[in-house]
Amino acid sequence: MTQPRPRVVITGLGAITPLGLTVPELWAGLLAGKSGITRITQFDPGDLPCQIAGEVKGFDPNRYINVKEARRMARCSQMVLATAQEAVRDSGLDGGLPDPERSAVILGTAVAGWDKTREALQTLWAHGYSKINPFLPPSCIPNMPAHHLSRQYRALGPLNTTPTACAAGTQAIGEAAELIRRGAVDLVLTGGVEAVVTDFMIAAFSAMRALPVNYNDAPERASRPFTKNREGFVFSEGCAILVLESLDGAKRRGARILAEVLGQSSSSDAYHVAVPDPTGSGAVRAISWALRDAGIAPERVDYINAHGTSTPANDLMETNAIKQVFGERAKKIPVSSTKSMIGHPMGAAGAIEAVICVQTLRHGKIAPTINYDAPDPECDLDYVPNAAREAGVRVTLSNSFGLGGQNACLVLGKWEDR
Repeated sequence: MTQPRPRVVITGLGAITPLGLTVPELWAGLLAGKSGITRITQFDPGDLPCQIAGEVKGFDPNRYINVKEARRMARCSQMVLATAQEAVRDSGLDGGLPDPERSAVILGTAVAGWDKTREALQTLWAHGYSKINPFLPPSCIPNMPAHHLSRQYRALGPLNTTPTACAAGTQAIGEAAELIRRGAVDLVLTGGVEAVVTDFMIAAFSAMRALPVNYNDAPERASRPFTKNREGFVFSEGCAILVLESLDGAKRRGARILAEVLGQSSSSDAYHVAVPDPTGSGAVRAISWALRDAGIAPERVDYINAHGTSTPANDLMETNAIKQVFGERAKKIPVSSTKSMIGHPMGAAGAIEAVICVQTLRHGKIAPTINYDAPDPECDLDYVPNAAREAGVRVTLSNSFGLGGQNACLVLGKWEDR
């Protein structure tokens, strides 16, 4: 007789975003419809067509990490360790992990320590190889944030990084849930991070014509998903860490349970490196498979946190994909894009949005899509325009669709000790 797979629950949350350095600050900003998009301050953007981003304000790594250690890390690793402190504290694990050998780390990121790569290249070109800091090469590679997190908390089980672009955070959480489901571990520190608001990244995505160029004087209005005058996504940074545990493990230690991971999936468009399949077939597969994995009928989904990047191609594709999966009911489901307030932090996006879904389940409130002042007739769903909404939400769906046709979806449920 087949044994039922372990249930996976969420017991801790941490977030650093353009709206603040904690989960409560993020949540308060979202419900207030506040934008975290501003003119770039980390470098002079005056020569670039897009001069705005979702920067994390007031982040001082030395508040969280030893000064010497922090200096040897990329900004993304610094953010991971800072965010993890909130998540671990929230989960009641301050005294350490229950069983280090049954604890894992899986993080998502798109480009990780590019800031250190850039630093090394500038030193090489200006002063030669002998002046390169020997701590720079390891700080550049994508698995370093996960390494630092594993080392900090002595998580001795599997250690992995998903570099699947904009789907990375969501896919990391899905893979973390699978580790627990198959009985390999009891606890996973998981999530996503991105921290590369640099001249190179803004210039590169500007060259792709993916960023808005007409809102440099009004950055808070630039991210406008599902509107007819949307221009592109707003590049941003941030981090979210979640503590996932088996239900049995969480109960053994008397943990407070925040929500349950019901289902997850990933799929490929197999279509284009940068443009989503306009038919939405890859997204449809990911959404449908996540619902099937959760054992959830489409009628039970109460809220969708959209990928909603504010690009013409993505928003139309996602709208059509939702219609294909949910049929006539699609127009009755609240669908919001919180990227309208925090921008698009690439590999961190799905993890931050998972935190937002947990808060939605816990508090019965849905964050809005702000800047929704010019509806696109082809995007005709209920996007929760401009103001938060109270709602009885028991099941959420979070969508993430990335460069390279990477699709990942996560279904979360309100905690019920059934």
